[in-house]
Amino acid sequence: MIISTGTASGKSLAYLTPAVTACLDGGTVLYLTPTKALAADQLRTLRELRITKVRAATFDGDTPFEERKWVRQHANYVLTNPDMLHRGILPRHAQWSSFFRRLRMIVVDECHGYRGVFGSHVAQILRRLRRVCARYGSDPTFLLASATASEPGAFAKRLTGLEMHEVTVDASPKGSTTIALWEPPLTDLRGEGGAPVRRTATAEAADLLADLVLADIRTLAFVRSRRGAETVALSARAKLADVAFSLTTPTDHHPLAPGSSTTTNPHNPAPGEPEDLAHHTPTPGPPSKPDHHNSAPSSPNDLDHHASASGPPGEPDHHALSRAASLITPGEPVDEGGADEGDLPERGSLGWSIPDTSDWASLPDKIAAYRAGYLAEDRRLLENALRAGTIMGLATTNALELGVDVSGLDAVLIAGWPGTRASLWQQAGRAGRDGRDALAVLIARDDPLDTYLVHHPDALFGRPVEAIVLDPDNPYVLGPHLCAAAAEIPLAEDDLPVFGDTTPAVLEDLVAQNLLRKRPAGWFWTRRERATDLADIRGGGGSPIQVVESSTGRLLGSVDEPSAHTAVHTGAVYLHQGETFVVELLDLEAGVALVSSASPDYTTFARDITDISILGTQRSHALGPGTLHFGEVEVTRQVVSYLKRRLQSGEMLGDEPLDLPPRTLRTRAVWWTLPASAVAPLAEAGIDLGGAAHAAEHASIGLLPLFATCDRWDIGGVSTELHADTGLLTVFVYDGHEGGAGFAERGYARATDWLTATREAITSCECDRGCPSCIQSPKCGNGNEPLDKRGAIRLLDTLLTQHSTSC
Repeated sequence: MIISTGTASGKSLAYLTPAVTACLDGGTVLYLTPTKALAADQLRTLRELRITKVRAATFDGDTPFEERKWVRQHANYVLTNPDMLHRGILPRHAQWSSFFRRLRMIVVDECHGYRGVFGSHVAQILRRLRRVCARYGSDPTFLLASATASEPGAFAKRLTGLEMHEVTVDASPKGSTTIALWEPPLTDLRGEGGAPVRRTATAEAADLLADLVLADIRTLAFVRSRRGAETVALSARAKLADVAFSLTTPTDHHPLAPGSSTTTNPHNPAPGEPEDLAHHTPTPGPPSKPDHHNSAPSSPNDLDHHASASGPPGEPDHHALSRAASLITPGEPVDEGGADEGDLPERGSLGWSIPDTSDWASLPDKIAAYRAGYLAEDRRLLENALRAGTIMGLATTNALELGVDVSGLDAVLIAGWPGTRASLWQQAGRAGRDGRDALAVLIARDDPLDTYLVHHPDALFGRPVEAIVLDPDNPYVLGPHLCAAAAEIPLAEDDLPVFGDTTPAVLEDLVAQNLLRKRPAGWFWTRRERATDLADIRGGGGSPIQVVESSTGRLLGSVDEPSAHTAVHTGAVYLHQGETFVVELLDLEAGVALVSSASPDYTTFARDITDISILGTQRSHALGPGTLHFGEVEVTRQVVSYLKRRLQSGEMLGDEPLDLPPRTLRTRAVWWTLPASAVAPLAEAGIDLGGAAHAAEHASIGLLPLFATCDRWDIGGVSTELHADTGLLTVFVYDGHEGGAGFAERGYARATDWLTATREAITSCECDRGCPSCIQSPKCGNGNEPLDKRGAIRLLDTLLTQHSTSC
């Protein structure tokens, strides 16, 4: 069964009740979650029940080795994640024989997080789990819990391989959530190509987080990247430090004295006010994805208000946010006139109250960062501090998007479109979990999709959430798991249907590669290596790189291997818990990045080059005068240099070369071509065809997540006026995962809607020559050159001509 309802609707109670009952009846329960944080939270909940017969324990990477034997032999409610199930439990199933024999229930919590390549890996891990259970004579019930998703029963069947009943009716009581769509203002600065630069979403989030914490509003700020989360926390703490400093010398014009308001204007900082790392420069997104240019919760019907805070460029409507925020708790009526838009509200003007404390020096300590890569004990301390109210504001990646119980939150800030409507409602649903009204603010990044959504709220509200895309039959996913299954228990003919229809063909290929040996009794793993090492289920592409402080040997955290090329290359600026470091050396063979503490006045951005070749075309059809294709491609990507940009102004300080190996990716792509006869009139009109295709590619990458369940960092793109394999003007958008993840295929299926929205996003942007809100990308390997905004519009008009006429 799958229960797919909104946040705080009681899903945990729905599986806890039968799970605890199974333990009391002598059975065992296996609980799976995407994150260790959620497992730790569920363990806390179970222990609070104080039921002595329920011996609950986590079994994951944070579990001390001396405790693991006890868990295997005595625990009857084991909480783990797919990674540990894949590497630590299934390969050693004989040590878990007693647990598997009595296994009554498998709980798969927050299963909407299992999408794309990661979801495809988890689907095969669950099939291996079913096979091991059958070996020990158990037939456990699968109970899946998911935030609101489209067609949850079909998704759950694809994930587990089992027929599913679905529960989707949500009658749980909840307060209302006000949604504000917030577009940061344009600044006086100019970026690449003279394009106007909009204030970054992270800088806006830092200002709002500081204001909300100062007003005693418990707030979670979701930021897309690890570096962004650190930046927001660091900047917000600096702003609170300024407030604390000003309060140490009482005057007649005290900033928080009755009848006065503070003079901190987030858009016009006072002289000497720290403007934050990357205050006026685009904050780089997660660097781990191959876009070289750059899940689900409350139903939208539960979030029954939305306010647009975009306003005229450069003039964000602070009163709109004030009116929205006043819904959090009852308070005095909001004074909608006379206040300076940048001023912090007076006591009670938003229904809030300024915290009554004399220890102002500790004010900055009420804000912290939280992300993957922190040590386990640090993450647990932060989670407990947020629940206790010691920390009032937390800047986090999506590590806290899932169902960790942080009830008591009043507001959520979402710095940048989170990738899907499902993730948007999930993140917004973190506030108001105790039934109170709440506020959620979506702060638009300087990005085509974010800008499109702020100006087209109908694309968000009243629309169903996306279907969850995964492809368990991907041979790059299936092959390693067949090897792992054969190493666990030799594969027999009867096992093949469990793994899917493509299994026989993939087995033949594995035998040809000498990975498996075929014998009369079945298929056997005969190598000395661990078969589980063949499958990298998180898509990291290698062992994590350990980040170590060179002077002390202190382990700061870890970065997955592909991300290391862009995040911790030699010379990179690296942030960790508010501290700034510079990378002295990245040693990929040793798996370590040595860093030293520093305070540079610049930040760094990796640059790369990408080539693409077509390996095979699976489907094609006409699109206007051109042709749309879907097939297999090979992408070669290499980080070649990094830029230094001054923190305060965004001024370019230099381009430093790097010597890093290229990375090759075999994946699937959607691409479109236009014949010379269609593009000749554009060239005659003086349009730069290469720049037009490049601009259309950037914008289409930005808009595809609206039509496929993906993040823009899950996809990449390449464009060329004349591609070697097609001989035509060609624009590619490809899946950033080995073997493909289904995103490009979804783009192929919805190409007309997707490309029409792309054209509209470019056309409606107010800039003259192109900017990050429409056709520029902060990760472009070519430095956003050449780009032709007018040409991109004409090019897409040409491609969509036939469709427009038929409509």
